[in-house]
Amino acid sequence: MKKMLLIALVSTIGLGLQAQKKSWKEMDDFHTVMGATFHPAEENNLQPLKEKAEDLILKAKDWQQSTVPDGFNGDVTKPILKKLVKQCKIIQRSVSKNKPDAVLKNQITAAHDIFHEIMEKCRDEKH
Repeated sequence: MKKMLLIALVSTIGLGLQAQKKSWKEMDDFHTVMGATFHPAEENNLQPLKEKAEDLILKAKDWQQSTVPDGFNGDVTKPILKKLVKQCKIIQRSVSKNKPDAVLKNQITAAHDIFHEIMEKCRDEKH
């Protein structure tokens, strides 16, 4: 009986924590495109990046221009988002100029690193 009560308590706490976890739609939208371009690039498949470079910059700009939701720190996030948009513009220009795959891979890796910097720092410590 104690074991069942403990399981129920842990499950309830877990659901409560999930409810508290805030989301940022534009961040999630960008993440979708980043995943679809970066992970194939890791395997030297740059075609998805070439096809979605415009989407990458559009989603980065959408994210940059969006309202920072409660639970996120705009003072920290917004300057890093500016770097991310700049990097995505570099990628888009490189794709349009048919730069070599090695160049594109380095550039998407840099964008991915910036994205993870935002992910690590964007949560508001107060929430």
